[in-house]
Amino acid sequence: MSEIENVVRTRLRSLRNTLGLSLDDLAERTHLSPSTISRIETGKRTISLDVLLPLAAALQVDLDALLSAHTDDDVVIRPTATSTAQRTTWLLSRPDGTTTAIKIRLEPTPTPPPQQVHPGHDWFFVTTGRVQLLLGERVIIIEAGEAAEFATMTPHAVCAINDPAELIMIFDGDGQRAHIHHESAIRSRKKHRQTSNDTNDHPLAEPPTATSRPPGLCGERCLWRLKTELPPRTPPATASH
Repeated sequence: MSEIENVVRTRLRSLRNTLGLSLDDLAERTHLSPSTISRIETGKRTISLDVLLPLAAALQVDLDALLSAHTDDDVVIRPTATSTAQRTTWLLSRPDGTTTAIKIRLEPTPTPPPQQVHPGHDWFFVTTGRVQLLLGERVIIIEAGEAAEFATMTPHAVCAINDPAELIMIFDGDGQRAHIHHESAIRSRKKHRQTSNDTNDHPLAEPPTATSRPPGLCGERCLWRLKTELPPRTPPATASH
C-alpha cells in the first residue's frame, strides 16, 4: 500500500469522525454500504474514483485536497516586511493558500485612503493602537483587542487614528487580489515614477513621451519644453564712458 493511500484512508476516517458521522450515516449519504466504507478506511479495499467521489462530496472536501501529497514538512512561515509610505505588511500565510493572513502596521495619514470594493468578506483584529473603519457612509472606531468583519461589496477603507496601529487581517482569494495585488501595483507605479523623475533630471535626457510617461508627469514635460524653447538670454549691454 502506497504512502498516499495510507494518508487518504486516514483523512477519510478523520473527516468522518470530525463531522460526527457513523459508518451508517456516511453510507446513507454516499449510497455505499457501511462495510465498504469500513474496508476503505482500514485498507482492506482498493481505493478507486467510483468510491472517492461520493465520499469526498459527503465529507464536504475537495477531491484535490483529499488526494494532496503535500506533507507540510516545513510548517514555519518566516514573514518579511514590505513597506509603503503609509503601511508595512507581513504575509503570514503561504501565497498558494485558499485564505490569506497578513499583519499590517498602519501609519496615521492626514486624510483617509480612498474606499474600495471587491467580492468577499474581510476580517481583522487590532493588536495595538486604534483604527477607523470607513464602511460606506459609516465611520466605526475599533480599539485594540477588538475585531471587525464585513462584506467587502460595501465601499471600505481602514486607517490609523493619531498613532500607528497594528492589525491582523484574514481574507479570501478575492480579498487577496484586492489588497495584496493592489498594493503591489501601487509600489510598481511609484517605482516607475521615481525612475522617470531620475531620467528627467539627467542633463542629456529626452523628455518623456506621451506613451511612456506615467500619469502626473505633464508638469515636468511642459517645464522641459519651456526651458528648451525659450531663446537664450542676452547679457545686458554695459554703458561706454
